[in-house]
Amino acid sequence: MNVARLALVGAALIAGAGALYLLSGDPPAAPTVEVEVPKIDSQDVLVAAREIPLGTIISDLDLQWVVWPTAAVSPFMISRAMDASAVQTLKGAVARASLMPGEPIRREKLVKGTNAGFLSAILPSGMRAVSIPIDAQGTSNAGGFILPNDRVDIMRTGAPLDRTTPASAAEGVRAEIIASDVRVLAIGRFVQELPGGDRTVQGPNATLEVTPQQAQDIAVAQQAGGLSLVLRSLLDAGKKTNVEKAETMSVIRYGIESPLGRVVAR
Repeated sequence: MNVARLALVGAALIAGAGALYLLSGDPPAAPTVEVEVPKIDSQDVLVAAREIPLGTIISDLDLQWVVWPTAAVSPFMISRAMDASAVQTLKGAVARASLMPGEPIRREKLVKGTNAGFLSAILPSGMRAVSIPIDAQGTSNAGGFILPNDRVDIMRTGAPLDRTTPASAAEGVRAEIIASDVRVLAIGRFVQELPGGDRTVQGPNATLEVTPQQAQDIAVAQQAGGLSLVLRSLLDAGKKTNVEKAETMSVIRYGIESPLGRVVAR
C-alpha cells in the first residue's frame, strides 16, 4: 500500500471520529419559557411567635407579624392595617387560653387590666369562681382524671334540702345535680394539665366557673351534704343534663326499713 492511500484512509478515520464525537454530544438546551405567577394579595397578621401557655403575661417575644393571604384573613384576627401598634398595646396582657406557635392572635383570648389577678383575668364577664373541697385521692373527682378546662356536673348527696316536716326525713339520702356543664378552672393550684405522661391532677379543692346563682346553690349545698364532681363527655359540652327520677331503694338498718337513693335533677 503506498503512502497516498494510507494518508487517505487516515483522513477518513479522523473525519469519522469527529462526526461520531459531534453526534454523541449533549442535545441542545430546550428554550426557556417564562410563566407569569399571579400576584396574591396579602397583609400582615399578628400571630404567636412561640407557645403561649394559659396565664402567660405577654411580652414582645410572644408576638410577631407574618404575611397572610388577604382572602383568608378573618375579622377576628389582628392585622397590621387595622392596628399597627397591636404588639405594644397587648404587651402585659394575660393569656386566657393556650396559644400554639403561628396561631393568629384573637383579642378575646387575651385580657389586660391594671393590677388584675390571674384568676380574675381569665374569668369571662358575668361569671364567678368558687372552690369546693374534693378528696385528694380522687374519690369525689372521677379518680383524679378531672383536669382544668374539663366540664363537669356538681352532684350533692345528703338529706333532701326541702325538708319541712319530720315525716319527710324518712326519705333518706338523696342525690341531686345542683349545677350542670360547669367548667373546671383549677384543681388545687394547677390551672392546666401537667406536662409529661401523667394525665391526672390531685388537689384538696376544685375551683369552678359558675354563674352567680350557681355560686349561691353551691354554698347552700356544701352546708347540707357532700359534693362530688361528675365528669362530662367532651361531646356533651353545652348540653343540659337530664336525669330521670330513679325508683326509691330501701335499706334496712337495725330492723328499720328506710328509702335510699332518690335521684333528682335540678
